[in-house]
Amino acid sequence: MEPIEKMTRTEGSVERTYRELKEMAANYRFKPDSRLNESELAKKLDTSRTPLREALNRLVAEGFLTFRSGQGFFCRSLTPAEIMDLYEARAAIECEAAKLAALRAKPEDVAALETFLNESRVDYQPGTSPVDLVRLDEEFHTRLTALAGNAEMVRMLENMNGRIHYVRLIDLKTLCERDGPDSVTTDPHQRILEAVKRGDAEAARAEMAAHIERRLESITENVRNAFAQLYAP
Repeated sequence: MEPIEKMTRTEGSVERTYRELKEMAANYRFKPDSRLNESELAKKLDTSRTPLREALNRLVAEGFLTFRSGQGFFCRSLTPAEIMDLYEARAAIECEAAKLAALRAKPEDVAALETFLNESRVDYQPGTSPVDLVRLDEEFHTRLTALAGNAEMVRMLENMNGRIHYVRLIDLKTLCERDGPDSVTTDPHQRILEAVKRGDAEAARAEMAAHIERRLESITENVRNAFAQLYAP
């Protein structure tokens, strides 16, 4: 095999392994603070030690896993304090992004996001999977952040979305069970987008802050519910 071809195949194996491990970590397929068995993972993912190690180290750098010298790789913790830190960081990025979007976004890009929001509205109804609703919500927020014209903000938001994805899924399920499926709507997104369309930077920031902070009070409950589901018999 030619060296270049071998390198390409190795890189492809690392990327595939990374994507599969990231999904597992994002959804806490590994229990919080549990040690990862590299031999079992390599067998399960049908990969060799080198691609697995590269993928694991990449996920440590991104905050999805942790590494302890002499002990190995571990799933990250799941505590209210750590989730609160992520929500606060997310709020800081998204509020600034909403403000910048109101100042910088091109009309055609705003119109495209409005089309996406209008088309997704039909999915916000009883019977739609919470997994799909979280996916739609994340896509709206990522696309809105992109309107700020700052690639680093998008990159950081995508990282945080991955790290709080499971808790947000639990949050949505809890909200639907407690207040009914009609409680989950696109109205907050519409208000944010309307402020961006008007070019009202302060209103866009304030609407985004209200939208995110509304869920902060439920973090402890959501983490408790997450543990209940992760360790359900």
